[in-house]
Amino acid sequence: LLVSKDLGKHLLEVEDLLQKHGLLEADISAQTERVQALNAAALKFSELEGYQPCDPQIICNRVNHVQTCLEELEELAAKRRKELEDSRQLWTFFQEMEEAEAWIREKEKILAAKSCGRDLSSVVTLTNKHKTMLGELGNRRALLHQTMKKGEKILAKKSFSSVGIQEKMREVCLRWKKLEEVTGLHQQRLEDALNFFQFSAETDDLVAWLQDTYRIVSSDDFGHDDYSSQALLRKHRAVVEEVEKHRASVLSLRKQLALLAPDHRQGVDVQIRVVEVEQLYGEVAEVAVLRTQWLQDALAVYRMFSEVHACEVWVDEKEQWLEKMEVPEELDEVEVVQHRFESLDQEMNSVMGRILDVNQVVQQLVDGGHPSSDEVRSCQDHLNSRWNRVVELVENKKGQLSSVLKIQNFLLEC
Repeated sequence: LLVSKDLGKHLLEVEDLLQKHGLLEADISAQTERVQALNAAALKFSELEGYQPCDPQIICNRVNHVQTCLEELEELAAKRRKELEDSRQLWTFFQEMEEAEAWIREKEKILAAKSCGRDLSSVVTLTNKHKTMLGELGNRRALLHQTMKKGEKILAKKSFSSVGIQEKMREVCLRWKKLEEVTGLHQQRLEDALNFFQFSAETDDLVAWLQDTYRIVSSDDFGHDDYSSQALLRKHRAVVEEVEKHRASVLSLRKQLALLAPDHRQGVDVQIRVVEVEQLYGEVAEVAVLRTQWLQDALAVYRMFSEVHACEVWVDEKEQWLEKMEVPEELDEVEVVQHRFESLDQEMNSVMGRILDVNQVVQQLVDGGHPSSDEVRSCQDHLNSRWNRVVELVENKKGQLSSVLKIQNFLLEC
């Protein structure tokens, strides 16, 4: 049993042989105690004085022979244990290498799919899975490194043929190197896909924002009075600021596109998408400028109407006063009325300045092609007509006062 050359053909068989060898060693250990007891008993016969049933030398020789056989048996047992343990190391090495190969084959199948996702969500999921696999790859690399060291130790002992061991180590190393290369390429593809889908998502968000903003800046609501137009203009200026802030994002699209992988940036769809975004932004910015002008024009119109209304209220008041006023004949009363006209002249100068401002605003609106030009012009004509009427009444009343004063002065001189 101890001189057997059967060292097992795989790890399980070696484990079985080691277990059997352990039983044999236990048996030898038990027999060793028995042999030592028997030898001790036999040597007593070699020490007898007087009658000796056997030659003492024969007894000693026999005891020595049995002891030598036992020692040889123990040496053989120790030698076989070492051989079996070396065999276990060898087959453990091969099994670990086979496990490494199986793991490599499994990951090669996964990587062979070359799936990089169809959208941002799927790419993120695959990227997280790939990160997990990279962690497994690091752990497996450490295990493989330990197994390689075991193979080198086995080769150093020269207990077995080195051909199979070296071939297996070379084969696994090559497959591992190829796996790491494929893993790196797959990681790069995932990063390229992630960059592309992030770029697409950001572009889609930008397009959605521009479309919403276009609907806002192309609104035909310009308010119905001074207050509402001012509120709309304030809101619009905030929108214009946001449009200007997004200019950098639109301008950077081509730079971001240039940083994408060739397969992604050379696609016709993505290039068309960038051009569409640039055109849409240009339209939004242009319409925003137009709406600013329209709101300012609307505000100018409403302010003009408000100013016209204020002037007409004054004109109504003075027109009614002038029409009802009768020129007195007494000198004292004439002087009072004359003082009133002096105050009226100051008011008229002030109102005339406001009317001139209204005429200037109207001219600007008409020259600018404002859609309410006809209404504005009509309002202007009506105000100017009313003003001329007041001026005419004032001149008429002043003339009457002047005549009365001349008469009163003539009478005084007489």
